[in-house]
Amino acid sequence: MISRQFRPAFADFVVRNCVRGALGALGVAIFFASFFPAHAIANEAALWKALRSPGHFALIRHALAPGTGDPEGFRIGDCGTQRNLSDAGRTQARNIGVRLRENGIRAATVFSSQWCRCLETARLLGLGHVEELAFLNSFFARAEDGDPQDRALRQWLANRNLGRPTILVTHQVNITALSGIYPASGEIVVVGKSNSGELLVLGSIKTD
Repeated sequence: MISRQFRPAFADFVVRNCVRGALGALGVAIFFASFFPAHAIANEAALWKALRSPGHFALIRHALAPGTGDPEGFRIGDCGTQRNLSDAGRTQARNIGVRLRENGIRAATVFSSQWCRCLETARLLGLGHVEELAFLNSFFARAEDGDPQDRALRQWLANRNLGRPTILVTHQVNITALSGIYPASGEIVVVGKSNSGELLVLGSIKTD
C-alpha cells in the first residue's frame, strides 16, 4: 500500500514521468487505474523483480518471536533479557532466505535492529554480513523515540546508494511508521526510492 503521506508526492512523480515519457494522459490513467485501487503491486513476481532492481529495498519484520514487547530488565546485547525467536521463527527466517535466493537475491546488503530477534533473523537469511543500525531498534516501549528514529531512517535512506539488493530487518512499529503497512512476522515490504529521494511503497510479500 502507499502510505498516505507519500500519495501526493507519488502522484506528482508518476504524472511527471509519464508525461516526460510521452505516455500522456492515457498512460497516466492506465497506470493509476492499475496501481491505486489496491495501493500495491498485486503480482508478487513484480515485487521480486523490483527488489532485484536498483533503487529498491526491503523492510522485513523479524520472524516469529512469541509474545509482545520485551521483559523487564531488557538490555541490548543480552539475549537472555529479550523476547527471542522460537524454533518456528528460526525455521521461518531460514525459509525467507531460501525464498529470496529462489527469486534471484543470493546476496544483499543487510542491516538490522540491535534486538536479538532481528539480528538472528537477519543472520539466518544467509545473504551476507549483517550491520546493526540503532535507528532500526524498536520504539514499542518508547513512543517518544518513534518520530526521531523514523526521521533518521528516512534521512539515511535518502543518502543511501541502493545499487544492490538491500534488506532492513526491523520491528512492526518501525515498518508501520515508514510504510503504513502493519506487517506480520517475517513479512517483506518492498519500497522504491525515486531519483529525488521520494519513498514509494510498492506492496508486501507474506512469508508464513
